[in-house]
Amino acid sequence: MKIAVIGTGYVGLVTGTCLAETGNDVICVDVNEAKVLKMQKGEVPIYEPGLDVLFHRNIAQGRLVFTTDLAAGIKDAQIIFMALPTPPGGDGAADLSYILGAAKDISKLVTEYKVIINKSTVPVGTADKVQAVFKANTSVEIDVVSNPEFLREGVAVEDFMKPDRVVIGTSSERAKKLLMELYGPYVRQGNPILFMDERSSELTKYAANSFLATKITFMNEVANLCEIVGADVDAVRKGIGSDARIGKRFLFPGIGYGGSCFPKDVQALAKAADEHNYDFQILTAVMKVNEKQKIVLVDKLLKYYKNDLKGKHFALWGLAFKPETDDIREAPALYIIDELVKHGATVTVFDPEGMANVKALVGDKIQYASNQYEALEGADALLIATEWSVFRNPDFERMEQSLTNKVIFDGRNLYDLEKMIELGYYYNSVGRKLVD
Repeated sequence: MKIAVIGTGYVGLVTGTCLAETGNDVICVDVNEAKVLKMQKGEVPIYEPGLDVLFHRNIAQGRLVFTTDLAAGIKDAQIIFMALPTPPGGDGAADLSYILGAAKDISKLVTEYKVIINKSTVPVGTADKVQAVFKANTSVEIDVVSNPEFLREGVAVEDFMKPDRVVIGTSSERAKKLLMELYGPYVRQGNPILFMDERSSELTKYAANSFLATKITFMNEVANLCEIVGADVDAVRKGIGSDARIGKRFLFPGIGYGGSCFPKDVQALAKAADEHNYDFQILTAVMKVNEKQKIVLVDKLLKYYKNDLKGKHFALWGLAFKPETDDIREAPALYIIDELVKHGATVTVFDPEGMANVKALVGDKIQYASNQYEALEGADALLIATEWSVFRNPDFERMEQSLTNKVIFDGRNLYDLEKMIELGYYYNSVGRKLVD
């Protein structure tokens, strides 16, 4: 099939590349000329494991091309994916200006039937709004489809190539037939393609992310209670995770959720409920708890240092909101850095992939190390904000030589408590016994 993908962010680039991998001819369109030029030269603009191999292979074989020319990009496309940002506005509602703007531009260029797919995460009713834009600008028959993505950063390629399910919102039999053909190669093992109405499809995405965010937040609340009553959150997690109705995933406590999806999707769903005069109390609580959880390590530091961090120097391992990505959007590490600087402390950071993005955002307010051990030099304590594999089994003897004090505040519970006792560290984690 001939496909156009509008937007080359995480979703658009992964979608376009993976669609090309199954033999489709894909043109990715973006307004950022510098970015398009880099991709045309074979440079992958984001870090996503496994994406580079597919990216280079499909460029070499002529199935994946990039352009800033929207008219040329969509001219021969049977299917047009819109993978554009929907950032939260000042009131928390999703900003649809990119989606509706692109729809207007496309509507003035189409000359024959096409399927227009909302791949972005959008509020309920967006398909109707896009349809109205086309109706106002062209008499050409088109179908607007909602096809939300369920890609986890760090394993997005695998998620696309072997999806748990494909959700498609459309009432058009013609569109259904095309999309069955398009997605058939990805569900050969029997995972379902779920057809439903557009509004149900749109709500499915928000509901899924909000539920997972709620599960994470609930476990963080349990962890905080464990510290108060003297229980071990690891034992509690295993105890409830063994229940098939609950499941083991998304039960690891920590310093809150971040990234491009959960924060804005929870906020957008709560805002949508409010617009319909429904008080979605669970989501309000989730957002409130998560904001507090992001700086729980700073609260622990303040208690340890008797509310005085001025002049202290800290090492921070981990900047990305999760491992195997360079995405720092709503990352807890950013909130921690901000609080430490406000309290008069200095910080040296290290992250395997997120350093450049943080430097572009934060600048010289903090120091940047070339490796995890360099970050420790002269630090009063180590803080861990992201559970990268490289942090899981460090050289503790080398750490001891660099740290001023053997003090670790671990927001991701990476280390065994007994081992930390044996090594003689002060070790403060989340929801577990304090090692002092």
